[in-house]
Amino acid sequence: MNLPPAPFSSRPPPAWAVELKRRIRRHTLLKTSTLCAFIGVFFIGYFHVLHHPVHPVTIMPLTALDRLLPFQPLALIPYLSLWFYLGIAPGLMLTLRELAVYGLWATALCLTGLFCFYTWPTMVPPLGFDVSGYAGFAMLQGVDSSGNACPSLHLATALFTAIWVGHMLRHLGMPRGLRLLNAAWFMAIAYSTLATKQHVVLDALAGAALGTVFALAALRWRPRHEPLDGS
Repeated sequence: MNLPPAPFSSRPPPAWAVELKRRIRRHTLLKTSTLCAFIGVFFIGYFHVLHHPVHPVTIMPLTALDRLLPFQPLALIPYLSLWFYLGIAPGLMLTLRELAVYGLWATALCLTGLFCFYTWPTMVPPLGFDVSGYAGFAMLQGVDSSGNACPSLHLATALFTAIWVGHMLRHLGMPRGLRLLNAAWFMAIAYSTLATKQHVVLDALAGAALGTVFALAALRWRPRHEPLDGS
């Protein structure tokens, strides 16, 4: 006698989900601790350059888009999400060699940005009103002031991450929805750099150029004998 199939038969997870889980669980402690240490060391250099300019500070000019876009306090949420977003690309890597190469390129990007801040100190124009009364902005002003404006390293590192993550998701055959989510997250961060008034359009354009150059170079000159899938 043939029995009807079970109404809630278990199905194995799709191959992409298994691969995603495998990558996230690989070297998790090392990835997390290294990223935290990297950010900590970066901020030491960032604050030193910010508080000890060796040249007169240039105030970045506003464009028509800067004047059109109003200050939007809720944009602080995607702005701060960068610090989670930065962990996605290394989180998807399998091998220590791949992580090291990625880290070297990310370090080169940040050092280039700090060199720009050192040789040409910049800041965004004063808003003309106090934003410290909005949730989170008093903390933001203490940690990430209006200096070190151009190029926007916030946007540069976000785009560096977005290009790498997009490339890896395509290479690994991940669903289109994940790639769209990656693009949407980056766009939200990019928009937030302007909507929080932490940067102006010219800062963002310079940051986008910086992030693109280093991301494409990193993908071009990664170890060819070691594919992204770690095989």
